[in-house]
Amino acid sequence: MFKAVLIEKDDAGYRAGLCELDDAALPEGDVTVRVEYSTLNYKDGLAITGRGPVVRKFPMVPGIDLAGTVEASSHPGIAVGDRVLLNGWGVGEGHWGGLAQRARLKGEWLVPLPAAFTARQAMAIGTAGYTAMLCVMALERHGVTPDKGEVLVTGANGGVGSVAVALLARLGYTVVASTGRPDEADYLKALGAAEIVDRAQFAAPGKPLARERWAGAVDTVGSHTLANVCASTRYRGTVAACGLAQGMELPATVAPFILRGVTLVGIDSVMAPREERIEAWRRLARDLDPARLELMTREIGLGEAIDTAAALLEGKVRGRVVVDVNR
Repeated sequence: MFKAVLIEKDDAGYRAGLCELDDAALPEGDVTVRVEYSTLNYKDGLAITGRGPVVRKFPMVPGIDLAGTVEASSHPGIAVGDRVLLNGWGVGEGHWGGLAQRARLKGEWLVPLPAAFTARQAMAIGTAGYTAMLCVMALERHGVTPDKGEVLVTGANGGVGSVAVALLARLGYTVVASTGRPDEADYLKALGAAEIVDRAQFAAPGKPLARERWAGAVDTVGSHTLANVCASTRYRGTVAACGLAQGMELPATVAPFILRGVTLVGIDSVMAPREERIEAWRRLARDLDPARLELMTREIGLGEAIDTAAALLEGKVRGRVVVDVNR
């Protein structure tokens, strides 16, 4: 038997609860992992609360991230005792995920846990930090270097935003953090932000083109915010878009793209190729300051995940939430 958060939907409605399950209930897969830590991401919050159509089959164990030790494997190249982690691949949506003490998965979804990280540190990073690293790599590929000017991070208090601020600052960029929580300014400056701006200046409909300011940007918000960020990005600048906290729509014009040559890069962390994942984790091991990672991390037990998921969607959680599934 193992403990898990289980989401059910039936005539009694949609609900999530903590329960004990038998190993025989685990889904198909060629690797069984004894999970040590998972995380709570925005998508997990939507799944647990039912506020977004994330879960595709029921019952479902949520959790798009996990780290732990292989207990059984028939997958070539993965052996019992290997330390592994997982991000994405539809886990926690269509396949049972990481908010449980055990998981059965496809071996091709797993990557080795970098030696530089404990399982807890890897989950403090999680999909949010891995996505932030993919955003930074995209900016670099498109020529956004520290000497080009300021880089904006929207939704900076969230998981992706916090890690993006810390990564960019350590790499020498001048980082401007956008947030709706001005009382968190000291936190963001401790992560490396040079300036804090109010998200309100981006949240409402704006002009097709605004004054050029940003050499690059990491946007976790979408909607009018993303449109306004693109409109104020400098000539040949790049915006990496990876979230939709404000909304999925993009009420923009083509003006920034055809008059300033702005590049809008979509960042997909769920289905990214294995090679790109491994490179992102290698870069995280090199470029993320462990002290700043700890500064943005809060740990909870598995039994606290449901209540914390609701708080996350209400904007009451900053940084990263690590879930110790064994307490």
